[in-house]
Amino acid sequence: MSRDRKILLSFDVEEFDLPLEYGQAICIEKQLQVGYEGLLELMPLLQLPYVKTTLFTTAFFAFSYPETVRELASDHEIASHAFYHSTFCEQDLRTSKEVLEKITGQQVYGLRMPRMTRVRPDAVRNAGYKYNSSINPTWIPGRYNNIKFPRKPFEEQGILQIPVSVTPHLRIPLFWLAFKNLPYKLFLRLALYTLRKDDYLLLYFHPWEWADLSAYAALPDYLKSGSKQLLYAKIKRLLCDLSNEGDFCTIKKFSITGIKQ
Repeated sequence: MSRDRKILLSFDVEEFDLPLEYGQAICIEKQLQVGYEGLLELMPLLQLPYVKTTLFTTAFFAFSYPETVRELASDHEIASHAFYHSTFCEQDLRTSKEVLEKITGQQVYGLRMPRMTRVRPDAVRNAGYKYNSSINPTWIPGRYNNIKFPRKPFEEQGILQIPVSVTPHLRIPLFWLAFKNLPYKLFLRLALYTLRKDDYLLLYFHPWEWADLSAYAALPDYLKSGSKQLLYAKIKRLLCDLSNEGDFCTIKKFSITGIKQ
């Protein structure tokens, strides 16, 4: 094992608006409630002494639960997930950063756009960010076609782009849906292979995955598979297994000290 290897665990802390994509109505109050319920379920995980994460948080969620976000900022990195999850204008880049900095009392370095939406690098830079982690460098039918992008961090118009991890060569995605639906041993094998090849591993999830989603019949089973108890045990096992291969690190710290070309 090499302690030089870095595990970049990240969560998109947001309103649970996913049912809207599948034609099921959900009010904004319920979207916030489900997102917060899942975050509370994850709290014991986030309090493990060896776990450091980056929490890409919408300003609207942070404004709704400022004390919780402030508490999390004492141990983890708070980064921007735009202002709202369902709507976006370019001014949101700056205003979301300002809101998060006011709530946490800390500088916000990074951005991840909702749904990994592409946004102009110069707009990200001009809003004061140092890095953007909004690229899933793979092909997922109906969602992403990002094969043209590098797998590893690269600079684009003065902003550091830090893609989420996919495997070398075949670019198998290692995001939340793969974790939920692949057999655990297969996902772990792919994650360790990528970590050992790249010396870092950037994963992302959503707290609402750990909420009770049984009421959302419109969602396909592959989006809500597994009870929250089983899913919690699964991710805790993953973090324990990964901790034997490297150290957990925030993306901010990695962007400053840990990148190897």
